This record gives sequence, C-alpha cells and structure tokens, in this order.
Amino acid sequence: MEDAKALVDPSSTPSVESASPVVNASSQTTTYLTTSHSIGQFVGSDPAYFKASNKTIRRGSLFTAEQVAAGAKVAVIGQTVAEELFGRVDPIGKKMNVNGAFFTVTGVLAESGSSSSGFQDADDIAVAPYTAVQGTLTSYGALSQIVVQAKTAGAVDAAQAEVTTLLNQRHGSTDFQVFNQASLQSAVAESSETFTVLLGAVAAISLLVGGIGVTNIMLVTVTERTREIGIRKAIGAPRGAILGQFITEATILSLIGGVLGVVAGVVGGQFKIVGVQPVIAPWSIGLALGVSVAIGLFFGSYPANRAAGLRPIEALRHE
Repeated sequence: MEDAKALVDPSSTPSVESASPVVNASSQTTTYLTTSHSIGQFVGSDPAYFKASNKTIRRGSLFTAEQVAAGAKVAVIGQTVAEELFGRVDPIGKKMNVNGAFFTVTGVLAESGSSSSGFQDADDIAVAPYTAVQGTLTSYGALSQIVVQAKTAGAVDAAQAEVTTLLNQRHGSTDFQVFNQASLQSAVAESSETFTVLLGAVAAISLLVGGIGVTNIMLVTVTERTREIGIRKAIGAPRGAILGQFITEATILSLIGGVLGVVAGVVGGQFKIVGVQPVIAPWSIGLALGVSVAIGLFFGSYPANRAAGLRPIEALRHE
C-alpha cells in the first residue's frame, strides 16, 4: 500500500494520474438464494481502478472512497455475474454470499467482451473495496498488483520509467515487473497471428480433403456414365458440352457443401464458446461460398477433362 501511495506523488511521478492497489481473489464461489456461480475474477481495489482499467458503469453506481476507508462490503459486478447469479432479478441492492461474506451489489458494469488475454471472460468479474476483500477473502499481505494510469496517452512511456525508478529506489532491487498496455497488446497480437496461421492450416487441410473427395466422386460418376458420354458424343455433342456438364456438376456439389457449412457456422456462432461470443463478418459468408465454387472448379476439372476426352467408340463399348 505504501508503494501505491508513493506512486501518486507529483514530485517523483509527474506523469502518473492514479495508482490503484489491486488484490485478486479469483474463482470465488458466490451464491444468491438458491443460485450459485464461481466468479472468474474477484478484484479488490479503489474507485480510480474503474477509470484506469476502462470499465464503465451501466446500472447503479460505483463504490466510493469513503466505503473503501470503512471497509464496506459492497461490490460492482460484470454482466456475466449479473446474468448467471441473478438471472432476471435486478441485482442492485441485493446481497450475494461470497464464501460466507455478504457483499451488497451497488452497480453493474457495461459489457466488455473478452479480456486482454483473449481467453477469459472480462465480464465475469466483481470489484469491491480492497479493504473489504483483504478483511474477508484474502490476507492483509502484499498486493497482487498496482494499476497505474498515465495522465495522457503520450505520457505512458514516461510514467512507466518514473514508476520503475521510484520502485527501484523504494525496494533497493528490481523485485517487480512493470507492464504497459502496448506490450500486452503486442503479445495478444502475436498470439492472434499464431492462431490465425494454425486455423488457416486446418482450413487448408480441410479444403484439400474436401477437394479430393469431390474428385473421387466425379471420377466414379464419369465411370458410371461412360456409355451415356459415348452416346452423346456419337450423336454430335462437342467436347465443350461434356466438359461443361461435369464441371458444373462438381461446382454445384461443392457449393452445396459450402452452403451447409455456412449454415452450420451461422448456427454455431449464436452460442458462446469458452465465454466468448463469436461475431460473423458478412464478407466471410461470401468468401466461404466463393471458395466452395473455386474448389469445385479446380478439383472437378480433372474428371471433366477425362470425361470429355473419351473416344465415342470406346465409351459405347464400356460395360
């Protein structure tokens, strides 16, 4: 706590707007009447934490500095907690039992979506005064972290340097780590690129397997209809007509698979996956159908060429 207070001293850290102490008591089992929910993040902090972490109130109100000083058992909850624990009941003013301690809900946060890590539901959160969390859920030992807000976006690097220098002076050694949002965003971007490459590889393999399947089906079709092809060519059907017929059939076959895949994707996108609600970009639907047509054209060309290249006399003799 002494470090957090020292970080807002304008003489030593002029670029720092606020420094919020944070105590994490994650995965707290919470109940309301007969409903229970394990909150992913139970955070103890002060009112400045909400602005520093870009969290806004949707209903109710935030707790105050006076409530922090008094160790009041009040909490602001995220959308996921409100839905899972209270359902259709208005949570404002209700008491929730957190491992035997009753916290009164004063507000509900606006929806945030996935967290900066990308793997956690940022709305599965409850924020209470750090004094209350330390007194009921954790000990009065060291803080989990200190969330620091710079005065301006351009002062982030200066604030980080000031914080590092001050903590080095106070601790006498670098027994801490300082992260800024830019480095976190860079790490998330690298992770996203990795997953994009992996998902692209899976999609490419799926398209290859699907294309081979189209080729095999059309080859079987050509074999089964060899006599039909011979009759058509014998009565004057040009090579282009045979070629166009089988390419069209392969394309339609692939397009039907694409339509079924799009329907499955749209339906699956209506459900949350590991706490994240998928968003379907309209252009991706057109791209998926376009790729399906391309697969049909590419992998159907070989069977179509084989059918168009049959000699009429040999095709008519086929059993």
